[in-house]
Amino acid sequence: MSGENKKVLIIGGGLAGLTAAKRLVDRGFQVRVLEKRPIFGGKVSAWKDEEGDWIESGTHCFFGAYGVLYDLMKEIGTYHAVLWKDHRLTYTLDGGSSFTFDTWDLPSPLHLLPAIIKNGYFTFGEMAAFSKSLVPLALKRDKYPPTQDHLTFAQWADQKKFGRRLMDKMFRPMALALKFIPPEEISAKIILDVTETFYRIPDSSCMGFLKGSPQEYLHQPLVDYAKKRGAQFQNGSVVEELLFDGQKIRGVQLRNGEILDADYYLSALPIHNLHKIMPDSLRKHDRFFGNLERLEGVPVISVQIWYDREITSEDNVLFSPDGIIPVYANLARTTPDYRTLRGESFEGKTRFEFCVAPARDLMGLTNDEIIQRVDRSVRANFPVSSQGARILKSTVVRIPQSVYAPLPGMEQYRPTQVTPVSNLFIAGGFSQQLYYDSMGGAVMSANLAVEGIVRESMRRTS
Repeated sequence: MSGENKKVLIIGGGLAGLTAAKRLVDRGFQVRVLEKRPIFGGKVSAWKDEEGDWIESGTHCFFGAYGVLYDLMKEIGTYHAVLWKDHRLTYTLDGGSSFTFDTWDLPSPLHLLPAIIKNGYFTFGEMAAFSKSLVPLALKRDKYPPTQDHLTFAQWADQKKFGRRLMDKMFRPMALALKFIPPEEISAKIILDVTETFYRIPDSSCMGFLKGSPQEYLHQPLVDYAKKRGAQFQNGSVVEELLFDGQKIRGVQLRNGEILDADYYLSALPIHNLHKIMPDSLRKHDRFFGNLERLEGVPVISVQIWYDREITSEDNVLFSPDGIIPVYANLARTTPDYRTLRGESFEGKTRFEFCVAPARDLMGLTNDEIIQRVDRSVRANFPVSSQGARILKSTVVRIPQSVYAPLPGMEQYRPTQVTPVSNLFIAGGFSQQLYYDSMGGAVMSANLAVEGIVRESMRRTS
């Protein structure tokens, strides 16, 4: 134990905040978590609607690379709920055709040979040109992507001359699936980092889905675990401002006027909400805090549609470069607990969940207009199996600011979890760690923030 009953106030009950609460109670700290919403989970949240159906904030795919997340789930006894799918990436196209990147059970990079030589869409010449462009990545590995942060991925690809079709059909949906912005905007570092990981670690690109909702298999188990060890959780608690006395944080002021204090403060808020609670005095205190102003969130739209028949039997994540559904899945196949509609069995039908992107120009549309556009994309991708299909139910979830926008040059402004203020720490996918703004990133950032708190606590008591 290293907490010695020191108090930690965590602002934000998303995955990063809940992970930090679990880690801190394990180390003997007294923990209080403040969450403004009635539910926990943040960008990974899920809730039941008035008809009893689970609604999710987005399409939550579990990449094989997220080892820190699976370590956490094993600790709370829920790793069994991750259902791993066949190790392949399938792209669906307008007109009903598709292509698939398969893998072989061989050491890296041999596991990627099927993707190069028999994907059924790109020519060998196209894949050879692409492979040639990755030579610096193969030689320098993780040291190479940071040197390309000044370019968008589209600019990098133009320099490497690996072909327009590869960009439009393979990498456009990848960029939109990862960070909801197109190759013309996303930093080349992001795509190259992911590509290097997929290239180096054979299972990193394998995908899984939860057996059911993240509320049941991730968030509530974390809350229950921490509560049993003394942590307090307060929903409906809106923080107005961090109270900074020029040297340290002396408390947080809630919207209801209440002031709460602690020995240490951990912000587990998304970047746009962290902006809201930082006082000007803190921004001026150190360039570290001023630089946070340069980071901004990306708008995200998630859509679910229940159809009255099975449009695809694919039990895996799907990508599409055409239309506005870059990544999606039939949850009636991937997620057993979701095979219901309004409390009745939904076997043999389709429950699609889509990431709709880029969302920036779609946010002003009505829900009906968004559903119509998504439905058109579905029917274009599955012109035969969707004939006559009726929509039984649909939902639209809009998040005006979600993950941070990894634009060129932004990497230098991502903060460390330890700040220049000795009792203030930061967790969240926008902070510096391996996985960017993702479930893996949320967990890793929380782990790093907690280690920072532990070190500071030990320093004070030594």
